[in-house]
Amino acid sequence: MCQMSSFSEKGLLGELEQLVLLAVMNQSGEGYAVSIRDEIEERTQIALGRGSIYVTLDRLDRKGYVSSVMGEPTSERGGKAKRCFKLTLAAAESAVARMRQAKPVRGVR
Repeated sequence: MCQMSSFSEKGLLGELEQLVLLAVMNQSGEGYAVSIRDEIEERTQIALGRGSIYVTLDRLDRKGYVSSVMGEPTSERGGKAKRCFKLTLAAAESAVARMRQAKPVRGVR
């Protein structure tokens, strides 16, 4: 197992991790890498590569924020099963909720 930085050990999340975590939360356990990427692009207008999403999902999995299960293969011939992600910790939802309710910066409304 790889050693996380002291920054990661504190449970702090980077910007991309936060975006991915919010997209996973919005997809209620049915999100997979492509749908997560598409939701982020639709909501933020930020186009990300699939690779960055896969790496971020793997990192969130190692940190314990998400877990995954293999879904059913698609109906097309030779269709692949999708790896679906969901939040694993109530603390993750709580942390995101706290961030959304953060007090505004003085002078900014």
